Amino acid sequence: MDLDVFITAHGAEWDRLETLLRRKRRLTGAEADELVVLYQRTTTHLSLLLSNAPDPALTSRLTSLVARARSTVTGARKASWRDVAGFFTTAFPAAVYRLRHWWIPTAIGSTVVAVLIGWWIAAHPEIQASIGAPEDLRAMTRPGGEYETYYSSHPAASFAAKVWTNNAQAVALCLVLGAFVGLPVLWVLFQNMLNLGVGIGLMSSAGRLDTFLGLILPHGLLELTAVFVAAGIGLRLGWTLIDPGPRTRRAALAEEGRSALGVALGLAAVLFVSGVLEGFVTPSGLPTWARIGIGVLAELGFLLYVYVLGGRAVRAGVTGDVGSTDRDTTLPTAA
Repeated sequence: MDLDVFITAHGAEWDRLETLLRRKRRLTGAEADELVVLYQRTTTHLSLLLSNAPDPALTSRLTSLVARARSTVTGARKASWRDVAGFFTTAFPAAVYRLRHWWIPTAIGSTVVAVLIGWWIAAHPEIQASIGAPEDLRAMTRPGGEYETYYSSHPAASFAAKVWTNNAQAVALCLVLGAFVGLPVLWVLFQNMLNLGVGIGLMSSAGRLDTFLGLILPHGLLELTAVFVAAGIGLRLGWTLIDPGPRTRRAALAEEGRSALGVALGLAAVLFVSGVLEGFVTPSGLPTWARIGIGVLAELGFLLYVYVLGGRAVRAGVTGDVGSTDRDTTLPTAA
């Protein structure tokens, strides 16, 4: 490409687009149509320039022109309560449902790991001894011990807020670290399952596994589901780097990354509910069956929400990514 000839051939169009963008008054109908046409042409010119003769100064000018023109053509859009409702009724459940083939196996595999760790600790006294001194373990597992008083050691509201913050950080880590080929996600997940397995093993060896499950299940079902969803989507994000499919690696990572960010926001709401359960239901004086029942209902409610609303949204073509007007413009590729 002869850059001077290219500038001579199209420079007048760029200047005209610049003039239209600088207009202070409202554009007429004809001027608005002209601006759209020039915006489309300049986008193509920028693509040709990037593909054949990238010039830093000219590329910078055309990039700025395309961005300004796109903003003028699409218009500034303010977020509304309708956007929030749309996110929670379509985008978030669609993203979770679409990636169920990643987080469901993650949930099953992680649960198996936690159970095996618990069995290993319960069946081997020497392993228990390596965890802590006998008197310390008794203090943790006895009636009224640390495992039981943990959930009532602080005011319910502040405890729920603390739990929500900690769990939200764990979920965010799983989603963010997924970009590193997913390996750090497996480590975060293993740490969570190790802690759960230790509790299962120690309380089981003390003959109080039923008490432990009565304390964990009311909030843990929903809480762990959120962690499994985050871990599964984080792993999917890491796999995108290896196998982007028919998309370019950059486009695939951008799409899956935006979807993962949306999931993080949605899971914050899910973890808020589990935090409320952990702060107010788990340490309450309700019978064990009632507390577990509330946790099961919360879990079933979330799964129904994902499968009913999310399944419907996915069948309608929703992926969980942001709308086309909120994404960067994809430049046409020059042949």
